[in-house]
Amino acid sequence: MNVVLATLNAKYIHTNLALRLLKAYCGDEFPAEIAEYTIKDPTMNIVTDLFERKPNVLGFSCYIWNIEETLKIAALLKKVLPDVLIVLGGPEVSYDTDDWLKRSPAVDFIVMGEGEEPFRSLLRQIAGEKRYGRVDGIAYRDGERIRLNAPAAKLELAVIPSPYRFPEDAPELGNRIVYFETSRGCPFNCQFCLSSIETGVRYFDIERTKADILYLVEHGARTIKFVDRTFNIKRDYALDMFDFLIRNHGGCVFQFEITADIMRPEVLAFLAEHAPPGIFRFEIGVQSTNDETNALVQRKQNFAKLCRTVNAVKDSGKIDQHLDLIAGLPGEDYASFKKTFNDAFALRPEELQLGFLKMLRGTGLRRDAARYGYVYMDHPPYEILGNDVMPFSDIVRIKRTEESLEKYWNDHRLDHTVAYLIEQVFPTPFDFFQEFGDYAAEQGWGTTGHQLEDLFGRLSRFLTARGTERPEVAEGLMKLDYFLGHKYKPRKIWWDYRLDKERLGAYLRFAAESPESFEGPILARKNGEQAEEGEGRGLPLRELQKHAMAEVLPFDLGLYLREKRIDSSRETLLIAVYPPGRERAECYAAPLGKLGQ
Repeated sequence: MNVVLATLNAKYIHTNLALRLLKAYCGDEFPAEIAEYTIKDPTMNIVTDLFERKPNVLGFSCYIWNIEETLKIAALLKKVLPDVLIVLGGPEVSYDTDDWLKRSPAVDFIVMGEGEEPFRSLLRQIAGEKRYGRVDGIAYRDGERIRLNAPAAKLELAVIPSPYRFPEDAPELGNRIVYFETSRGCPFNCQFCLSSIETGVRYFDIERTKADILYLVEHGARTIKFVDRTFNIKRDYALDMFDFLIRNHGGCVFQFEITADIMRPEVLAFLAEHAPPGIFRFEIGVQSTNDETNALVQRKQNFAKLCRTVNAVKDSGKIDQHLDLIAGLPGEDYASFKKTFNDAFALRPEELQLGFLKMLRGTGLRRDAARYGYVYMDHPPYEILGNDVMPFSDIVRIKRTEESLEKYWNDHRLDHTVAYLIEQVFPTPFDFFQEFGDYAAEQGWGTTGHQLEDLFGRLSRFLTARGTERPEVAEGLMKLDYFLGHKYKPRKIWWDYRLDKERLGAYLRFAAESPESFEGPILARKNGEQAEEGEGRGLPLRELQKHAMAEVLPFDLGLYLREKRIDSSRETLLIAVYPPGRERAECYAAPLGKLGQ
């Protein structure tokens, strides 16, 4: 029997753990072939490739981002391979399962929930007696009827062979994200999340887990993303795993979902002391800081303790943090969400992800949608269109905020500029991103391409249009950010460059002859790394002419960066140096008066 397991990933870089778990569990009894595509691959290309593999059984792993395209592919394959048995599984089809079978005549079976044992048992029945009523955890067609069998019992995780050691995966480990689970289940009961449906947390054997991680690192894995819903739920376990990863990381980066308000101080202290910079990334779900909203969705969160954790991690300079928000939760109107946004942004995470509530099948919030007046998309991703306190008009405005947040904070192209604007120009961070998002929508920029120069030029136009006071300060910081955002000397700039060759030559000559007059490097080193004394300074004039740029800023840049004070009575000479072999620019500043001008 030829078994093919297929899925459409969001991007090539992602890998599908579910298919590998099924392949490992079926083992030699039913050898399975994995076929991974992306949602951007042409439909007929996928159909052709699967057709040529000549499967007897074809299983698809289904999620909200791929279900619609998966059903199209299944329908086409059934036309050209009428005898193939098509099996769906995954979180998107594990709920309202009879609806999926009614909607999709090409689908023969659906595996509900945890799939390893139901799928192998189904294959045994396909190969044998075909008594599908005996297979717990599946739904299937029985003539014109649709039957849903009893749920399958939870597996002892120790019986699942490792899904991380297939030889065919090894060559690509360095180019893709490896998804890794050390546990299943979630201890919390958030009603918007599918994890709330499964009670209890089960762990894989920790020694096997460590052995698998060592294998992956030794075979070139560069990024491992743990899919555990709360990696730090057990203090001793988290400490043991963090210690193991620190001692054996081999340059690999590890990403975790953590619950910040339960992170123990001793774990934070251990990470601050021992974690090498850059090998850990934390994803932290804030979702809302409205206590009433959190109570409505049965989410327990101590925001003060969450802040303590986020600030401690940030102060260590070792770990990047990604904070998540959800707009549209029950009881959270526009004003409340603005507060949630500002509360989270005050923590200055490396990334703040603003998402919108999705009414996922099987969740308590979808069941209770009418109670809160929810209107939402009928098809995936089931995103809300409004509720009793947040109309669609507010959703539209918050989406504009999301777009400007992505471009002007999460991409880190204008860190100095945005910090100045949200601290000294706009009332709150939300006001900046919202007002700019509205302006960008009015200008029709949301549907056009975004070159790097566009990001800077459009922000400049926005600040001018709104009559921003002291626009020269924001523009000067934008020039600094633009210089810092390049690895090599930029070939074009977005502003009207006014330095003639003679003046530029004089400034570079001064930099070559008097490097001690400059403050720098201005670029704050990532993860607390310090620059060596004199690094990037004192280059020969010829090298500066090849690898440096200069600009004059109409305020004291050094004073602003040190004390956040603006002094427009003193100009600054800014030198951006791009030495060969360096990963990032180094910028230096000197008061222009030192040149006797």
